[in-house]
Amino acid sequence: MSIIDGLQGLSLSIARNPVTAVGLPLAIGTLSGLPTRKAVRGYWYNSLASPPGRPPSKTFPVAWSLLYIGMGYASHLAAKEIDSSFSSSTRDDASLGLALYYGQLGLNFLWTPLFFKLKKPGLALVDITALTGIVAYLTKTLHGPTGGKSTYFLAPYCAWLGFATYLNGGMWWLNRNKDIVKKD
Repeated sequence: MSIIDGLQGLSLSIARNPVTAVGLPLAIGTLSGLPTRKAVRGYWYNSLASPPGRPPSKTFPVAWSLLYIGMGYASHLAAKEIDSSFSSSTRDDASLGLALYYGQLGLNFLWTPLFFKLKKPGLALVDITALTGIVAYLTKTLHGPTGGKSTYFLAPYCAWLGFATYLNGGMWWLNRNKDIVKKD
């Protein structure tokens, strides 16, 4: 068995169980978000100009927790289709969807350090733009195999990512020529 086969088996095993399917993105989101609490109180972040419509900072942990639960459950629905479908095209689409899911988890995890730790809104914008595109494709890919059920869990994530991309892009654009000290 190759390393890739082992990783595929592990990723499918995680998604098969609804508790681990939901728990993994919650854990990754928590680890990624830990430095954010301090950063949003810091000098650099509070010196940034923001586009209209930025919600209060306390909105983000609640919104992201709900989104992590939804995306995790969508991965569980994909795993169920991989295990139970008699159609090879359905299994292939669900497998592709699950691979996209894990790829987007990686991009999701990277965004917070890019924006808050490295203070690189431009790089974070590249990341979130790719993330948004992958999640839109993931949602489309899993729609058929799950009979549309996964779309109920992923559509709010797509919408939020669109909004988050707007916020990130706006913050990058409004501050692109400013020399803001990158300290906390």
